[in-house]
Amino acid sequence: MQSISPEIIFRGNDAWETSLPKISEFVKSPLILGRSFHTSFLRKKIFIDLKNQNLNVNSANLQFDCCYEDISRIKKIILKNNHDSVIAAGGGKVLDSGKFIADNLNIPCITVPLSASTCAGWTALSNIYTKNGQFIKDVALRSCPKVLVYDHKFIQTAPLRTLASGIADALAKWYESSTTSSTIDDGLVQQAIQISRVLRDQLLIDGEKAFNGECKNNPSWRKTIEACGLTAGLVGGIGGEKCRTAAAHAIHNAITQIITPNKFFHGEIVGVGILLQLKLEQMKNNNKLADQSIKQLLILMKALNLPTTIAELGINVFENNNLDKIADFTCREKSEIHFLPFKINKQDIVEVIANFERQKIKI
Repeated sequence: MQSISPEIIFRGNDAWETSLPKISEFVKSPLILGRSFHTSFLRKKIFIDLKNQNLNVNSANLQFDCCYEDISRIKKIILKNNHDSVIAAGGGKVLDSGKFIADNLNIPCITVPLSASTCAGWTALSNIYTKNGQFIKDVALRSCPKVLVYDHKFIQTAPLRTLASGIADALAKWYESSTTSSTIDDGLVQQAIQISRVLRDQLLIDGEKAFNGECKNNPSWRKTIEACGLTAGLVGGIGGEKCRTAAAHAIHNAITQIITPNKFFHGEIVGVGILLQLKLEQMKNNNKLADQSIKQLLILMKALNLPTTIAELGINVFENNNLDKIADFTCREKSEIHFLPFKINKQDIVEVIANFERQKIKI
């Protein structure tokens, strides 16, 4: 079974208003799930609009990341109040939590991304973390969301940093899927890889223009946010598991195991993971184009103010046994690192990260 896409997608400047009649057809008592204080005004609008549709609406906020403690608490609220659906409005952790809870309770999930930082509003997948933000595992869900509402006016209100993070995360689709799945003789997988190539090219062309330009009347901004929030999800939907993640995400998951005072976005860490994956391909698979790809990426990442080393994520890999911790988690038995078409062991990770962090990266 393959869950390719949400059942219904609304996108554009008035996507939320356009979606209301359709949502009201199958939802009578939704729970609005959110988290950030900075997006509370948007969730308040969503609440009022649903009330005006004569729906029995309630709301609840996550306290942490997409973690079992929050999931258990929200499920109890839904069951106590007989809610018939979840409307997840926020970033990736909120969207993943809403999807996971709805899947568990066998009720519809409506995703309303409030930034372009992730394609989580699209996918049949939830990443589970600890309360402290350490990655535990990803969980495949039975279906993609019932409805995805990708309202450009909502996305406009998000900080620019979320857009940069989304660009880095979406770029990973090409660098990971083209490596893991290039030898797979499956038409859909091959098509997914080609979509990820077009996605990469679009972001390399329009990403910086989107980041530096106005949101309104800016074709580059529209193309970029939809690439991050929609097309990136489609690649995983068509291509399946091996078109979703490889070394870049495996390294992300490992880096989250190190607790730091400063919190970094998913895509910001994945961006560093892409650079490290390319170094691994160069070292282990004799990829002659890796250096060229790294230099190309660094130009864009610097322009988007993205971190380009683990040190810039606030982690010194040479203290507190951090390098061993990252390498151990990266190479654990069920890690996505093993999707690579060549063998990787802990010493490979230690070597590539140590060399990467010691050198002065120059453009």
